[in-house]
Amino acid sequence: MKTIAVLGGGFTGLVAAYRLADKGYKVSIFEKGDEVGGLASGFEISGNNLEKAYHHIFKTDTDIISITKELGIEDKLQWHDSSVSIYRKGRIYPFVTPVDLIKFSPLSIINRVRAGLVVLFLQKSKNWKPLQSISAAQWMKRWSGKQVYSVIWEPLLLGKFDKFYDKVSMAWLWARIHIRANSKQKGDTKEKLGYYNGGFVQLVKALEEKLNKQGVEIVLNASVESLRKTHNKVEVKVNNQTYKFDAVLSTLPSNVFAKIIKEDNKKVKEYLNKLQSINYIGAVLNVFSYPESLSKYYWHNINDTKFPFLVFIQHTNLINKENYNNNHIYYIGTYVPHDHKYFTIEDSELKKEWYMYLKKIFKHFDPEKIIENNIFKFKYAQHIVDTQYTNKIPEYKTPIKNVYLSNFSQIYPEDRGTNYAVREGNKIAELIDKDLQLAE
Repeated sequence: MKTIAVLGGGFTGLVAAYRLADKGYKVSIFEKGDEVGGLASGFEISGNNLEKAYHHIFKTDTDIISITKELGIEDKLQWHDSSVSIYRKGRIYPFVTPVDLIKFSPLSIINRVRAGLVVLFLQKSKNWKPLQSISAAQWMKRWSGKQVYSVIWEPLLLGKFDKFYDKVSMAWLWARIHIRANSKQKGDTKEKLGYYNGGFVQLVKALEEKLNKQGVEIVLNASVESLRKTHNKVEVKVNNQTYKFDAVLSTLPSNVFAKIIKEDNKKVKEYLNKLQSINYIGAVLNVFSYPESLSKYYWHNINDTKFPFLVFIQHTNLINKENYNNNHIYYIGTYVPHDHKYFTIEDSELKKEWYMYLKKIFKHFDPEKIIENNIFKFKYAQHIVDTQYTNKIPEYKTPIKNVYLSNFSQIYPEDRGTNYAVREGNKIAELIDKDLQLAE
């Protein structure tokens, strides 16, 4: 029986391991953390499980919906009406329907129409390739105009990509707009978002159960130190212990993967340079429970560049508060470079700063009433999809025989997400199986 190591226990790694074990391979998963699930890993708050980073799925997320059915937990996936708003200069504006855009007073009447027409064009257009080499900032300034750009798009790009905001490809923004617009199905008057009753941990648990039945070994708190080819095997060093496998799949971030490769030849060096050319930005989140409702909206884009966070989410405006002992659940989130102070300051200082700004939005918010309070930080939350990104996308097959890479830096032009993580897990498992079968 051929052996395969999977480095990383996010959805891509779990799904790939599931598929490969199903094909008869002996699979071992090495996960650095103390639990699997990646960015969708959970924690307990107000009597229920919740993701450390906010998650939901769209009706068009066919890969994750399909595996949900396959695992027999379709009844746990429920669909809810979404509601979106924009906060700008002391006021919250609804931003759900075309009528909301027409009423959006921070823009002139002409620019409201112009903004709508540009978004409509992006929603309907399928030809994204000409958008790859121009930045979203340039394209939006040109076609939406300076006012629309400064009011709507610049704050979102700054909040999402910080110092890289003007480098991001328009192809990335096209994908966000195009896919989101097509998430409604016939008969839906509002956008529907999917969420698992009991959190995304339901999907993680279902996969874990399958993997355990298949005999897949899951090693937690596993620090992968090196990877090299030795004769016909791939040698992996984990926690000072050496293992040998017939094949290895890495789902680690590209530049993290580059650090563990201990091969020295021209092709490998070129591949490592490609991996290291991809920049990443981190995410910092505050999740807390609170006895009162602060808003009537689920999602709040903070379109004010003076604010230190990008998004405010009232999770219990999507999921009934009865699931959380009748408390309301909130997320505050932002994206920052690895050298940002948010990765080093005390959690108490971060909360103090953010709550000062949150009170500017919701005057009646009282931090003293917070029931449970958590800070989570992820250094490799988002890769930077710049205008040269097509030259940086790493191949699934590395130059080291029987060593493969599958992570969200290869998802293009779509953005990373649980649906694409499942899709990539399916895809890479097929590729590895095909290669190993041909080698026999």
